[in-house]
This record gives sequence, structure tokens and C-alpha cells, in this order.
Amino acid sequence: MLKDLIRPRTPLTRALTAGFGAAVLLLVLQPMAYGATASRPGTSDFRGVNWADPRDNYASDPVVPSGLSLTDDYRTVYRTTQRMVAGFRQNLGANTLRLPINPASVGTTWWKSYKATIDAATQSGDKVIVSYWEANTSKDGFVDDDAAWTAMWDTVVKEYKRNPRVYFEPMNEPHGYTLDQWVSVTSGWLARHKDVPRGRVVISGTGYNDNVTGVGAAPQLRGTLLSLHFYGFWANDTTVEAWTANLLPRIGDYASRTIIDEAGSPMTIGLNYGARDGNVSTAYFATVTNTARALRMGLVYWPGLRFGDSYSIESLTADGKLVDNSATGVARLRWGYGFGKTEPVNDLPPAPPASPCAGWAPAAAWTCPASARPAARNSTSGTATAAATSPGTGPRTSRCRSTAPSA
Repeated sequence: MLKDLIRPRTPLTRALTAGFGAAVLLLVLQPMAYGATASRPGTSDFRGVNWADPRDNYASDPVVPSGLSLTDDYRTVYRTTQRMVAGFRQNLGANTLRLPINPASVGTTWWKSYKATIDAATQSGDKVIVSYWEANTSKDGFVDDDAAWTAMWDTVVKEYKRNPRVYFEPMNEPHGYTLDQWVSVTSGWLARHKDVPRGRVVISGTGYNDNVTGVGAAPQLRGTLLSLHFYGFWANDTTVEAWTANLLPRIGDYASRTIIDEAGSPMTIGLNYGARDGNVSTAYFATVTNTARALRMGLVYWPGLRFGDSYSIESLTADGKLVDNSATGVARLRWGYGFGKTEPVNDLPPAPPASPCAGWAPAAAWTCPASARPAARNSTSGTATAAATSPGTGPRTSRCRSTAPSA
């Protein structure tokens, strides 16, 4: 019965999509989660983190992940990456690194140094997902310059097509394209790079990577992996049941091909991720980790390290060591990765009762004082917005991650 429930095409996920409700799903997902490590098909071996530029990877100049400098030479970048990879592995159990690229970072002076991130990570045994991000001057969900994008990927593929640990994600969050347009773009990429095995190409879901059912069903993309993004500021729900009903239709029948390669939650504001219901962030993160574990899906946390981001699950000390920002957050992430046999839950409240953000929900963030609230940012202007909305229903706030200090 267990095998029947986790096949790529399941009556269970069809029933949820059809509106039968999440209650039945919860009865299944939770028992599955406890015993899900016996067999690990699908994409579950992608246990990763995003290593991000402090600017959120949107840049018209070279992308430089937190802890690196544009003046670093190859050897310096290599050694720094070795330390990062070792820290992510020791602290989190991570074995995958997702890295940004753009035309200003490839085939340039910085590329001579930057490719040391890929070299060091893969030579340390990690998988690396390389993803194109558009510039901060556009953010319209389209490839900024087709010719530059093509040349960039030609260079990257030529360099790494023979490295089985490198995976190629043609574009991050292609929300400007319709499904048909996006399938055309990505099938064109596949045709140009026929020598890359399809199992090493990660196709972003439509919109803000927020739904993989369309690309999953496209015959032109058969055999590729799929990328899903899912965030807690896309809804105001405070129960695992509601969040599960939100998440599963985005996956549909394609769990076995899908990597959740962006999902994250505030890690520096004092939340207790041993709790689940009662708080937007804790209920959301419990849902993501339980679902990834139960459906044997890869999970790449956003971000493993990014300076100034309260979602960052790690911080970098002055001596270059990675340290955890939230013990309960780390425990919950490791559970989603497939580690352990007992779900890391406790009876404490999601947030300290005295915390101004104890019941925080993104759309109501302004009930918290400025020093404590996770401030939303509109990605096109960088200005604060009082509403965090689901993809396709309002202003783009997929980057509304707080820089507020811990509560």
C-alpha cells in the first residue's frame, strides 16, 4: 500500500487536487513520514541549500555569494567553498549546493574565480544546481538578453557537461512566460544541449516556480527534473492541513521528478519549529518538510547562507565558521531531508507568548514593531509592502524576507 501511495501518479494527489480536502492526506502523510527513509527513490538525495548573494542573486553585475569577494582569486574561492560545503554538511546534513549565475558572471574575469565554487563543491562530493537569475533592473520573469543567455549557457555546459554532479537550471522563476512559451524556451535549451543528460536538467515550474504540473506534463520536457518553489508568505494559514492543501496541487503527479529548490522560513526571530499549528511560519515549514520527506522529494533550503536575510539558516562567524541560527529550524530541515525516525516536535508555543510576532502572519506583519517584524519587500522597487500575496494574485513579494533582528 505504501508503494501505491507514493508512485508519481497517485489517486491521493488527484483527490486533493479535485478538492476532496487535506484531512485525508494528513492521515496518510504523517504515518508515511515516520517510515520514509527505508527506501529513497525520486529526488530525495538532493539535500541542499542555496548559497546566495546578499542582493538576492538579482544583479546586472557579477553574482557574489555571501562570504566571497569579487577580488578573490580561484584559490581563495575554492578554499572558502570547501569550508562552506563542510559546514553545511556538518551542521545540516546537506549534500547539494544551488548557485546563481548570470552573463556578467560567466566567461568573464570573475568566472575564472567563481567557477571554483562549482569545482570545490563537486570535488567535495556535493551536487551543484547552477541556475540563471535575471538582472535587478528588470525582474519581469523573462530572459534579459537571449544572445547573452545562450552564450552564458554554452560556456557553462561546455565546462561542466562531463561532470555528473553538476545540474543545469535554465532560469529561476520564469513568471513572465506562459506555459507554452516556457516549454518552448526550455525545449529549445534541451535541443541546443543534447549532450547533457535530461536527468541533469532542472526545469523551473511556471510562474515563480510555484507549479510544476504544466511542465511535468509537457512531452517535450520528458525525462528532466522539475523545480518547485514554495513560501510561507503566499498565504496566511496557520495549520498544516491548510498548507498541505495549498502545496500538493502544485506538485500534482510529478513528485518523483520534483526538487523543492527554494523553501524557507524566518530563522532569526525566535520561532519554535518544534511546534506546527498556530503560526503561519511553523505550520508552513512543517508542511514543506513533512511533504518532502513523505513523497521522497529533494529539498534545497533558501538560503543556507545569505547576509542580511532572516531566513538564512546559517550565519558566518568572524573566523569563517558556519553556525546554526535556529536549533529547531535545523532539526525540522533535517527531518525534511530524511534524517531521523522521530519527528522533531515539542509542546512549546510556536513563539514566546510575550513576542509581538507570536501569531505573525505575513499579511498582518504590521502588528509587530519595526524592530521585530519580518518586513515585506516588493521585488521590483525594494520598498515595503503591507501585503504578501500568492504568486499571480498581487504584487510580487517572493523576496520579502526579513532583515529584522531576532525577537
